Amino acid sequence: MVVEGPIQLVCLTASSGVPLFTRGASRQLPFSIIGSLNGVHMFGSGHGVLLSSCETEGGEKVVWRVFQDSVMLIATSAGHQAGSSKGEPVHLQRLLENVWSCMVMVLGQDELANVRNVERLKKDLRACFGLIDELLEDRRDGVLGLLTHCTDCLLPPQPPLLQEAVQGFAAAADSEFGCLLVHGRVAAATEMWWRLAPQEIVLLSALMRSLSDSASASCDYPVFLPQGSPTVAHRLLRFQLLPGADVCVLCGPTPSLHHTESGLVGRFWSPLVDILRNCLAVGERCLPASVSLQPDVLAFLLINRENHRSVSSVLHPLCPHLQDDPALTSKTRCWELLKLFYILCMTRYFKQGEASPPKEETEEGAPTEDLVHGLSHQPLQCYLVTDECKSFGLQTPQHQLFLLFPLAVPTFALHTVAAHTLASITTSTFF
Repeated sequence: MVVEGPIQLVCLTASSGVPLFTRGASRQLPFSIIGSLNGVHMFGSGHGVLLSSCETEGGEKVVWRVFQDSVMLIATSAGHQAGSSKGEPVHLQRLLENVWSCMVMVLGQDELANVRNVERLKKDLRACFGLIDELLEDRRDGVLGLLTHCTDCLLPPQPPLLQEAVQGFAAAADSEFGCLLVHGRVAAATEMWWRLAPQEIVLLSALMRSLSDSASASCDYPVFLPQGSPTVAHRLLRFQLLPGADVCVLCGPTPSLHHTESGLVGRFWSPLVDILRNCLAVGERCLPASVSLQPDVLAFLLINRENHRSVSSVLHPLCPHLQDDPALTSKTRCWELLKLFYILCMTRYFKQGEASPPKEETEEGAPTEDLVHGLSHQPLQCYLVTDECKSFGLQTPQHQLFLLFPLAVPTFALHTVAAHTLASITTSTFF
């Protein structure tokens, strides 16, 4: 498993191939290459062939996607070392889906599907760049929802009190959609918030993190819901309760930002300041202290397949007894390995669901296809041993669990530790 190279994104009009913007790598693609990438896709389309991805001799990958017969997105990634995963285009395809939904969320589907003035659209698209750059960089440790399309969650120590506050705050703001984010992860939300499409929740969380980085205490931001309301905008009201803790609601023309901030924020959240601090203290572990994990777990990603929620954490270097082991990789590398192991499992072994590429996008004769077609059953467990760590994946009807371990852990013990980890988290938190 290797580190993915820099990704560059190109956006063009689908009909004429006029470039709208490029984002990503510091060195932009020459116009001639952009024209060639667009031209080869148009050539295939004219002959009844859908070109969705390819790989060059040097290992560079390219994916294409046309949305609403109006906008084409092209993503390219730099070369990889030998042995890189065949499943990596899945990540690029997921990126294109997220970027398109981001554009719809900021501008609305009508403006993108019916391009009347290219120069004006170029100008309007600048409002998307901050969020698009966040999707491209994907450097926030602990945030995996852009890849999994499952909501990144933090499990607080006193969830009923926070849940009651979110529901009361949203109702007072004439909204059914409210959410509390702690360290960029959802700690509590209203029932209607959870009924939004999983991708919408993931992108709203990303937008909230981006707005939080602006250091503003509050904001009133218009958003379209890519699936629920792509043509009618809602207002996203966001308020910082404490550094690292933000609450937001989706609402209509009322109430005003000033009325909500001055009359409702203090009323509902001032009594819970200590509880919010306890929630913030959970930190990167994302689990309350009542959850006991085996000391040899380096990192984990747990997905609830029924409600599309996930919780993840890198416990190294949080675990003191692991800090002095020179063989262990860095915390950032642990997150990278966790992502790569997830991609490997979802493209080769586990039931893929949303994470799978469309059937026509799977390489003919690829190891993934041969392996899946050669099995008479659905794999439920898998493991991988590399020169950096050991990884184990476990799938049940309700959950998927992905774990990283130090090399010193015996391979035969991986399943036992994984089963204990799953039982410990789900029993204590009902996740």
